[in-house]
Amino acid sequence: MSPLLSRENYFEFSIILGVFWCKNRLEIILNSCMKIYVSRSRRSLAGRFEQYKSSNHVKNLLKFRGLIFCIFFNEMSTKRLQARPSQQFNVIRRIYQQDTLNKDADYHTPDKPLAARCKKVVKGCGFGECLVNSVPIARWLPKYNLKRNLVGDLVAGCTTAVMHIPQGMAYAMLAEVPPIVGLYMAFFPVLVYVIFGTSPHVSMGTFAVACLMAGKVVTQHATIRPEAVGIANATLTDDVSVTALNGYTPLEVLGVVTLAVGIFQVLMWMLRLGAVSTLLSEPLVSGFTTAASLHVLASQLKDLFGIMLPKLPSNYKVVMTVVEIFRNIMNLNVAAVTISIIACITIALNNELLKPWVSKRSRVPVPIELLAIVIGTLVSRFWGLKEQFGIKLVGTIPTGLPVPTVPTIELFPEIAIDAFTITMVTYTISMSMALIFASKEKYEIDANQELLALGTSNVFGSFFGCAPMCASLSRSYIQYQAGSKTGLTSVISAVLILFVLLWVGPFFELLPRCVLASIIVVSLKGMFVQVTELAKFWKLSKLDAVVWLCTFLVTVVVNIDIGLGAGLLASVGALFCRSQKTYTCLLGRVLDTDLYLDTKRYRAAEELPGIKIFHYCGGLNFATKNLFRATLFRKIGYLKPSEPLPDEDNNLTKSESYEWDPTIGNRVQCVIIDATALSYVDAPGVKTLVAVQKELDSSNITVLLAGANAPVLEMIERFNSLESDRLQLDTFPTVHDAVVYYKLTEAKKQEVAVTVTA
Repeated sequence: MSPLLSRENYFEFSIILGVFWCKNRLEIILNSCMKIYVSRSRRSLAGRFEQYKSSNHVKNLLKFRGLIFCIFFNEMSTKRLQARPSQQFNVIRRIYQQDTLNKDADYHTPDKPLAARCKKVVKGCGFGECLVNSVPIARWLPKYNLKRNLVGDLVAGCTTAVMHIPQGMAYAMLAEVPPIVGLYMAFFPVLVYVIFGTSPHVSMGTFAVACLMAGKVVTQHATIRPEAVGIANATLTDDVSVTALNGYTPLEVLGVVTLAVGIFQVLMWMLRLGAVSTLLSEPLVSGFTTAASLHVLASQLKDLFGIMLPKLPSNYKVVMTVVEIFRNIMNLNVAAVTISIIACITIALNNELLKPWVSKRSRVPVPIELLAIVIGTLVSRFWGLKEQFGIKLVGTIPTGLPVPTVPTIELFPEIAIDAFTITMVTYTISMSMALIFASKEKYEIDANQELLALGTSNVFGSFFGCAPMCASLSRSYIQYQAGSKTGLTSVISAVLILFVLLWVGPFFELLPRCVLASIIVVSLKGMFVQVTELAKFWKLSKLDAVVWLCTFLVTVVVNIDIGLGAGLLASVGALFCRSQKTYTCLLGRVLDTDLYLDTKRYRAAEELPGIKIFHYCGGLNFATKNLFRATLFRKIGYLKPSEPLPDEDNNLTKSESYEWDPTIGNRVQCVIIDATALSYVDAPGVKTLVAVQKELDSSNITVLLAGANAPVLEMIERFNSLESDRLQLDTFPTVHDAVVYYKLTEAKKQEVAVTVTA
């Protein structure tokens, strides 16, 4: 049995008993015993000490006395006594003011001359180094290990290609263009991303939200529908004279949208704006993608039910679509509904039951989406679904590669704002997914290089009528699970897609559109379940929950781009609210230590008589200067709540206003501003410190500044060198230095006063 007291503690224990019997001071015994029994194994005993300490009954004295003797005899009967290592340390140093510490520590401001910085930039822009940094394939391809990576890349490439076929054809419908465009997106831009991209695990190509946002622009600006001129599935290879038709086809509008997105991304790369993705917070992205999934679902209802809907306005489209569905519910196609239900249930059961079982036994998942479109095509071919039941089919799918065409540049000004919105969304989603895999595999993602990769891919894809490219979470996860190692995975996937484009494409001409709609709807399950994140955001932060709700509701009810703008405004508003609710408190000293803690959270921390230590966490700038001043004066008691006022029934009601207390100097002689958590201060913030010091000096209160970091002190020095109204505060590296310095100064003043009086 291990002893409760060590040899070193017997002397302390005897002192405890002596004090107890001689003076009967229970408080001294309890505090001393608590110091002895601080280890985890003595928690139960320490709890009993606390129980006796908190009791005021005299009968507990006898119980405690018996407890002390039980412990004593237990220790005496223990044969093996072990010494506990000391957990204390003592530091002896002089009391530092900030200026003295700067001299002793040889402080100097880091010097960064403009010439040296320019030389560094020029030196880092050598052709060879610039080529390697801007073209990452030149860095990893020469070091490619065939033996270690080829098998994983080959399996992952084939698996990803199998998923690209159904998802590409389905998501292209969201962009209001022929399904073959989805396969173009899995080939042309992906090859360019392999050259410039830094993430080998993300699967670039079609993505539901990006295609839906692009489809909204296409719907607004495309004045020629392919059906109107008898080109039901026209591609860029068809010879359609836009000039003769006096309008723009969906493919032309989509091409210029993709070009604009690519140009914006390349410009952001040139300006090194890779960190701009952080403007879209997690609650905003979650609420936006969840709402966008409902837009995707609403856009597919007409194909799921086999109903023809009129063209709806871009705003309030989800609500109007649901209304039109109920109006035309009697005209639904029973065969289309039956096929949709069977397809949805089959794919969902595979995703929820079969896929987890297979993933434990094989890296290659069941290609359920590909099987669905193959089976759907075969059923349509042999049963004549269009002729017998009037089910709408995909239509003509051309073979071969499209002829590159210059996008319609004159549309650029009209679609620029929508394109910039798509730029932000696609970049943010792609970067988020890339960072997820990078953290798992322990490699770095260059945010600025990703802008170049996405921008060049979109610019190249725009000449072939592709929609803006984005990473897909479902494909990326499958690609990673299948064993992807390098960017060669995307090359293998693109080669297989090329085989489909050249020879297999016409096979899917008889595919029912309701099958593609079913694939889209089931794939949205991951976005639908994001609704549960609202509860998490509500528990973590009410402001984050408000941002989520605002983004979600506006996006669903009004429109996608307006919802994103509302989400950005809500995020900025939440950020401003947080800046106006900084953490402030009064600090108290823990007995016999140099620790100063929040007196409201730590009961052992006690305020020093006549000294108020004000702790401020955050930035002190033009937006928070008034808050800082008012909070400081309230905390130290300079501003006190007004007296309760009688109401109409002569009842006293609590007043929310404050009034000045002119007697503050009788209770407080020193105010120490703890700036250890002061992150930033600007010129208006320094002016506020000057005003605070003057107001407190008028009441004979000394103001000291402690714990300010070097940039804050340098800002104060620059302010003093430019302004006539300077901030003249004694500054200290720690709060304890300020406290001891003030006490010594006051002690010297009292000694001088006594000497003069004598």
